[in-house]
Amino acid sequence: MDFTFLIDKTILVAIIFAISLGIAAYSTYFERKFAGFFQDRIGPDRAGPFGILQPIADGVKLVMKEEIIPAGANPFLFIAGPSLSMLTACMTTAVLPWGSYLEIGGRKIPLQVADVNIGILYVFGVVSLGVYGLMIGGWASNNKFSLLGAIRAASQNISYEIAMGLSIIALVMMSGTLSIGTIVEQQQNSYWYVVLQPLGFLIFLICSFAETNRTPFDLPECEAELVGGYHTEYSSMKLGFYLFAEYTNMFVSSAVMSALYFGGYSVPFISALHLDQNLVAIIGTLAFFGKILFFIFFFMWVRWTIPRFRYDQLMKLGWQILIPLSIINIVLTGIFILVFDK
Repeated sequence: MDFTFLIDKTILVAIIFAISLGIAAYSTYFERKFAGFFQDRIGPDRAGPFGILQPIADGVKLVMKEEIIPAGANPFLFIAGPSLSMLTACMTTAVLPWGSYLEIGGRKIPLQVADVNIGILYVFGVVSLGVYGLMIGGWASNNKFSLLGAIRAASQNISYEIAMGLSIIALVMMSGTLSIGTIVEQQQNSYWYVVLQPLGFLIFLICSFAETNRTPFDLPECEAELVGGYHTEYSSMKLGFYLFAEYTNMFVSSAVMSALYFGGYSVPFISALHLDQNLVAIIGTLAFFGKILFFIFFFMWVRWTIPRFRYDQLMKLGWQILIPLSIINIVLTGIFILVFDK
């Protein structure tokens, strides 16, 4: 086996992991700042200039807190729940193309850990495992509020994964592939798929809010009814894992939406400039992260402007509105392909 290949992939994995955790950590800072702006207050401003060191202070606090496991809890599963949530949140980044490729020493180094031909199936498979972390943690806590939050999380994720999967089927019909890298390449010098699949994108966006347990779909951790939901009994870094997993999932969801519907690292008309390949790759990667940060901001904007749904409204939206709409979108996509793609 080529050791340079292993070294390249190891470095890429380490960089992606560090960036994912960094964005997840500082998403908490910017969310609190945005909340302060929307509510006409300052937000965190004590740790460092403009409170910029607040995420580091919060991380140190979580690490230094006492580890507490409730007397009636299942110790192994109590620890396994947040660990599984964090693991599945980070695994999804492996198949996402963060850029085209770099040319170093006469070698082409693709900015993607694994370009598997079933990338979309991999993403959905890993995302579907994430609910086990919430379910296990809620059940192992031996707390009725935690268990209710876990049941809500399982019901919500299963319900909205159906509509999300159906919305992706229409995209796969149009692209003819399950490889995320290929889907991004198809959008390089053509229309972004948000133009060709606006309804599919809208369904995917709504389902992303439900899959990441973000307002207005944060019923599994609804403070007004369930104290804290599935992580009520958690403290220290185990609680930190759940919180990190939520923000990492938000980052990954934004990356998947950017890749599938907004061209990923593609920048319109950049090929006409005839720039150096490494410069093109860097500009594309920066553009990709710009799209991701926009969606993260959108997640935060919605949280602080829209109240949460009732649980019956949540399930009705998923089963009676989004699933029929996604099926209609598949039919319309099939008609479009038959009429225009001859």
